[in-house]
Amino acid sequence: MAGEIPPAQPPPGPPSRPLLWRWRRNPLRRRTDALQAWLGLGVLITVLAVAPVVAVLVADAARSHYEDTARHQRQTRYETDATLTEDAPRHPEPGSDEEKKTRYPVEVRVVTREGRTRATRTEVQPGLTAGNTVRLWITADGEAAEAPLTAREIRSRTMGWALVAAIGVVLTGAAAHALTGLALRRRNLARWDTAWAETAPRWTTPT
Repeated sequence: MAGEIPPAQPPPGPPSRPLLWRWRRNPLRRRTDALQAWLGLGVLITVLAVAPVVAVLVADAARSHYEDTARHQRQTRYETDATLTEDAPRHPEPGSDEEKKTRYPVEVRVVTREGRTRATRTEVQPGLTAGNTVRLWITADGEAAEAPLTAREIRSRTMGWALVAAIGVVLTGAAAHALTGLALRRRNLARWDTAWAETAPRWTTPT
């Protein structure tokens, strides 16, 4: 239609060096470009400073938790002999590497420290027959249980939580930077539309 203002075109994208162009002085650089660059630097410094601290704090808390857990397990569990009351299934490929790793759940009989006989279930190697004995960790009530956490397991889990914490800080920083950049971009586009609405009539001639 005659006299209609053409739609505003978005400003050109960043030059070939996106990591440096916001820092360079040039007529096209907006105040928000410099602000975004400084915010990005601030986020980077914050992440580099906070991530190690958070990782250490989380690692210390995790180590304390797992050490307490292991101590409680050693106090409430013990290892004893258990007798199979049924045959364990045979592996379909005897002699294979998978057979050495495979375990089947079977019922076993244990005698607690109080002299009570209890039946429980545990996983054993394939092919064991009723009457065979296996070593088993049990609770005071005679229930099968996992072995207490070892020092290596505690260290591994502690390092895992420290790594998760550090990654969480990095992801939080990246998300904050992305959201800030999105808000600044929307502000730039809004100001661009406003400026174009004021400038366009001077560049168009009614027909």
